[in-house]
Amino acid sequence: MPSTNPAALLDGYRWHLLAQGDSWFSTAAARLGAHANLLQELVFKQRAMAINCAGQGEALSHMVDLESAPDFVRLLTGQDAPVWDGLLLSVGGNDLIEAARTPAHTPGQDPTPAGLIPLHLRLLRHQTEWGAPSQGVARYFSEPGWQTYADYLRTNIRHLLSLRDQGPSAGKPVFMHCYAVPMPRPAASEGSGPWLYPTLKAYNVPSADWAAVSRLMVMHLAQLLKSLAADQENFPGLHVFDSTAVPLALAAPGSTGISGDWHNEIHLNHSGSFKISRAWSEHIERVLSGEPAVPAPAPKLRGRGR
Repeated sequence: MPSTNPAALLDGYRWHLLAQGDSWFSTAAARLGAHANLLQELVFKQRAMAINCAGQGEALSHMVDLESAPDFVRLLTGQDAPVWDGLLLSVGGNDLIEAARTPAHTPGQDPTPAGLIPLHLRLLRHQTEWGAPSQGVARYFSEPGWQTYADYLRTNIRHLLSLRDQGPSAGKPVFMHCYAVPMPRPAASEGSGPWLYPTLKAYNVPSADWAAVSRLMVMHLAQLLKSLAADQENFPGLHVFDSTAVPLALAAPGSTGISGDWHNEIHLNHSGSFKISRAWSEHIERVLSGEPAVPAPAPKLRGRGR
C-alpha cells in the first residue's frame, strides 16, 4: 500500500475504493505475475481508484487478522481517513480451505475413532462417521463444523461493518464476492499447496467424489454470504456478487499446473480472474450509481482476446 497521502492519490477519480482481503487480492509479485488478482481485472465506465491493503502474503491467511492490517484500519477509521465510496472485500475463502484442512485426529494423538477431533471443529467426517450413500457427497460433510465456520464468518463480517461505521465512510456499500469451485488436484503454488487434494486423500474420500465435495463446500459459502447480504438489518450495506454463476473453464482432474481458468488448485489464472472481475465490475458500478444490483450475465470478453 503506497505511503503517499491517499487523498492525493484519489484526485481525478469518480470512485474511491478501499480493498482488503485474502489471497485472491494478494499483491505478491509472483502471484500477480502468475495468476493475477481480482482487483487487476476490475473495469468501470467511470474512473476508479482502489487502494489495496491485502498485502503480499503467499500463505492462506485468516479473514480479519486486523492486527496485521494496520493500514486498512487506519484508512477506514483514522482521523485523516478519506470518505470511501465503497469497500472491496475478498474474505472467507481462505478460511473455508483452512477449515476443510483440519485433520480428523490431532497429530501425534490417538488415531482411533475415540481420538477424533470433535465434529463441530472440522468440515469433513472421518470414514467411521460417514452417512448413508443415499445422502450423496453430503455424507462426508460435517454440518456441526459448518455451523461453527458460519458463526465465525458472520461475527467477523459484522465486525468489519462496525469498523466501517466508526469512520467517515459509515454506511457506505461493502462489496464481497463468492468463490469459484476449484477442482481438487495436485497443483501447488509457489511454496505452498496443494490444499484440498491431500486433505480429501487423508479423509479417504473416493476420488470420484472430490469435485462434488469441493462444490458442496463452495456453494455452502455462497449461500451463506448471499443470506448475509439479504439481511440488511444486521448487515447493512453489504452487497455480495455470486461469482459461482460466472461460467469458468474447469481444471482437468489430476492436472498439476495451469488448467482451464485455474493457475493452481485454488487460484484463478488471468483468464479466470478476468471473467469474474468484469462481471463483478458491472455489479459494483450499478450499486455505486444507485441502480438496482441485478445478477450480472456472463461477462463480455472484450479487449483481451479471451
